[in-house]
Amino acid sequence: MRKLLLGDEAIAQGALDAGLSGVYAYPGTPSTEITEFIQLSPLAKERGVHSRWSTNEKTAMEEALGMSFMGKRALVCMKHVGLNVCADPFVNSGMTGVNGGVVVLVADDPSMHSSQDEQDSRFYGKFAMVPIFEPSNQQEAYDMVQAAFDYSERVCLPVLMRVTTRMAHSRAVVECADVPRQQNPLNYNAEAKNWVLLPANARRRNDHVTAQQAELEQDSAKSKYNTYEETITRWMYPSGKHPISILASGIGYNYVKECFPERCPYPILKISQYPLPKERIRYLISHAEQVLIVEEGQPFIEDIVRGVDESQIIHGKLDGTLPRTGELNPDVVKKALGMEVGDSFAPCEDVVPRPPALCQGCGHRDVYAALNEVLKEYDNPRVFGDIGCYTLGFLPPFRAIHSCVDMGASITMAKGAADAGQWPAVAVIGDSTFTHSGMTGLLDAINENADITVIISDNLTTGMTGGQDSAGTNKFEAICRGLGLSDEHLKVVVPLPKNMPEITQAIRDELNYHGTSVIIPRRECMQTLQRHLKQKKASGNS
Repeated sequence: MRKLLLGDEAIAQGALDAGLSGVYAYPGTPSTEITEFIQLSPLAKERGVHSRWSTNEKTAMEEALGMSFMGKRALVCMKHVGLNVCADPFVNSGMTGVNGGVVVLVADDPSMHSSQDEQDSRFYGKFAMVPIFEPSNQQEAYDMVQAAFDYSERVCLPVLMRVTTRMAHSRAVVECADVPRQQNPLNYNAEAKNWVLLPANARRRNDHVTAQQAELEQDSAKSKYNTYEETITRWMYPSGKHPISILASGIGYNYVKECFPERCPYPILKISQYPLPKERIRYLISHAEQVLIVEEGQPFIEDIVRGVDESQIIHGKLDGTLPRTGELNPDVVKKALGMEVGDSFAPCEDVVPRPPALCQGCGHRDVYAALNEVLKEYDNPRVFGDIGCYTLGFLPPFRAIHSCVDMGASITMAKGAADAGQWPAVAVIGDSTFTHSGMTGLLDAINENADITVIISDNLTTGMTGGQDSAGTNKFEAICRGLGLSDEHLKVVVPLPKNMPEITQAIRDELNYHGTSVIIPRRECMQTLQRHLKQKKASGNS
């Protein structure tokens, strides 16, 4: 069966065809479409595959481990910075091992299309001592996720599968299985001595996983996803060596192949499974006068290869042959190989850059308008922002926030600033981000009655990533009360221009209260509102 699929969709279909029992994720571009594909899949519905969004990446990872503990296959999806959030259970999952297969899908974002940094998740895989798979095209993404589940169960370790934005969001025809694999049956084979990480158990597991690394490297050396291609034998050169050889990983391999539509005149060692097969790499570099390493992201492979043979001439990101930041493309690779570069990937000069902006009619606009109006009355106010649509409040015309570091940091940074003596200190956080990582920060503030005002801008959805369900919808007042906030300093307003006097007065009152207070401006996201109205109209017509 052939299907035209995004890389994300190929991964989702591959996981379903591999007998998936549950996907656990928090929406984050460029990984969001994986879970959404499974949520809409008739096969997933028929089989009762779990596909509801998790509150954050840490809870997603732990929920997947629980499913694995019972013998079933689980997929965890996130973007690269989400891996930071779930680092604790992810790293420790290497120590516990798995019962049912676990694949941790991480979508990295070179060029930071929608992210704070260009973090390369392969470092996490090496750090946790778990296998890493990195597909080079959509077909391989489909095949590889199934192989990853099988491999996870064979070596009893989670597998980190890494893709990048271009792989996740480009389409290709994929050959899919006609008959999906059945789900694993429930089993009770998980041994407590492996899963209870008391020091005595953890030390034993650490010894085992460390010793297992040699086996994992041997498997990489034999992997069908790590291939060596040589079109011209080295004996044809006077030196007995190729003038240049190429080591390419993931989608970097695709870029190399695009440079040579007919055939590549240089040997290529393609890497899509880690740990790195060092013997194959030694063979490549020992039979070449110089080696070019093409990898998307940070110079992860290059740094290791330079340590394999320091006398070899290695080109890549560390010597400036390839750019250290941003995405690669075929033109960049051509330039590195000394080839003529065309203009096929050059930016179009006719397109005028247009900065993003909050939607017209968005409730966040009214929140910032009211906040800016009130803050004019104070000397040196500071507003700490967070991750979401409302981060655009940094841009004109509002210029309303002074920081945005990571999910949930608005509340904790506002508290830290207040601890330092700053007043007024305001935190602006969205509804989904609040339940993701803001609740614990608010608890800290309430416990010390920190002199901060927290604005939970509730648009009833996870707006920035496409309108997914928000975990705390209709629960925020109860959550704040449960954390210990008094009703007197918990206010709910409707962000509309006609309510501006009420909103500004609420902000002014709570700024002047020297303790922790919360204001919840609540109005549905314009995008989801329009979608709901269309659905309602369609259902009425039917």
